[in-house]
Amino acid sequence: MTASNPLGGALTADAQIVHDYLEASMIPDPDAAAQYMAPGCTITFTGGREFDHPRGPTSVNAGRYAWVKKRMLRFDVAPGHGETVVYSTGYLYGAWPDGTPFDGNRYVDRFVVRDGRIVKMDVWNDSAEWILDPALRR
Repeated sequence: MTASNPLGGALTADAQIVHDYLEASMIPDPDAAAQYMAPGCTITFTGGREFDHPRGPTSVNAGRYAWVKKRMLRFDVAPGHGETVVYSTGYLYGAWPDGTPFDGNRYVDRFVVRDGRIVKMDVWNDSAEWILDPALRR
């Protein structure tokens, strides 16, 4: 599936891989998401948790949210020697385990793409702060 760049124009090939990975992970279909990852890929999730398959973050999210999706607003692409770094930024929205809806939860995902596959992913978002202090929730 070819996605439009929220900033206009088509996504680069590496940003498209990241987009498609994120779309699959939001279904959630961790096995479909894994098709975009190279063997040995490392996912460093919130809190520094490390996983080698998208099932790890899916499992964490299943305990943290009733459901969650990403509103992908931007893809920043930084080509390098033999690899590309792609940042996806935007907002998480969904519902907490008690069914209370939320929106506006900032996220940053950093991907390293090499030879058309994701080799590293780092994940940051506001959820931990929002869980610790419910007054911050939107």
